[in-house]
Amino acid sequence: MSTRQKKLLGQYCIFFGLAALTLLIYRWQPGKAISIWKTSGNYFFEMLGILPSILILLGLMDAWVPKKIIERLLGKDSGISGIGVAILAGTAAAGPLYVAFPVAASLLKKGARISNVAIFLCSWAAIKIPMVMFEIKFLGWQFTGLRLLLTVPSAIFIGLIMEKALTPKAAH
Repeated sequence: MSTRQKKLLGQYCIFFGLAALTLLIYRWQPGKAISIWKTSGNYFFEMLGILPSILILLGLMDAWVPKKIIERLLGKDSGISGIGVAILAGTAAAGPLYVAFPVAASLLKKGARISNVAIFLCSWAAIKIPMVMFEIKFLGWQFTGLRLLLTVPSAIFIGLIMEKALTPKAAH
């Protein structure tokens, strides 16, 4: 087996393992296994509907947004304003969280700080504007305000810890 084949097999080992596990489940509980396959298929087709447009937008962003702009807004010298941009971009973004990961990879490639990318991901996951509006409606502004008061500093803290942990020692 070539190195390329081993790498490809390694990338899909979780998929193959879960498929094998589902086949084992089918032996004893066919109804549950069929439910697993249906749910997996639904998620797969949902992603097929979303990911192509996201990949096109990423390609356009890669071509149209110069690296200098990302470095200025989210790069190592962006400071507190970079944190603000990361939070605003994460809260204003649309789509499920798995869409954020290719965007985050593109930001890293263009020179964004690790901390700002982590803050962007945390914001995308926890502070979306429509979600906050629903939260205020159903849980009240006091609950939402307190949650945001705890969530925003936590996202910043997580980003700084990730940057510290993932940046080589010589770069500190």
